[in-house]
Amino acid sequence: MNRMDYQVERVEVAEQPTAVVRAVIPEEEIPAFLGRAYAEVLEVIAAQHLTPAGMPFGCFVPTEDGMEVEAGFPCSGPVAPARRVMPASIPGGPAARVLHQGSYDGVPAAHAAATQWLADNGWEAAGPPWEEYLDGPGVAEPRTLVYVPCRAVQP
Repeated sequence: MNRMDYQVERVEVAEQPTAVVRAVIPEEEIPAFLGRAYAEVLEVIAAQHLTPAGMPFGCFVPTEDGMEVEAGFPCSGPVAPARRVMPASIPGGPAARVLHQGSYDGVPAAHAAATQWLADNGWEAAGPPWEEYLDGPGVAEPRTLVYVPCRAVQP
């Protein structure tokens, strides 16, 4: 998909408690990290009698030392810290949302489409974006929702 094929929409996101694993890692280690992080989060929340309240997600912020990654699940309630799993939350409020279907290598184009949509429509990013994974890794054309929290640009 090129940027012109993406349909970006502004949505209101409800704040949601999450259980996450955070790390700063080299970009090439992200796929392996995600698999381990999701498995660990599921084990910890099950042990605490919580359940996933949505699909797995990841937030990626470039740093001088690699990529700052936060990976986990929305949760049915607040998680107590255990092992590497920490409580966090998906921020509530307006966000630009766009669906990418296909290889994960193409997801940056969805981020670019959302960023361009914000600029074209009087909005600006209000925090780091996150990705919600609608399909498992074995799906040939996986679907990824990209969210960019946003606020109206002040004149």
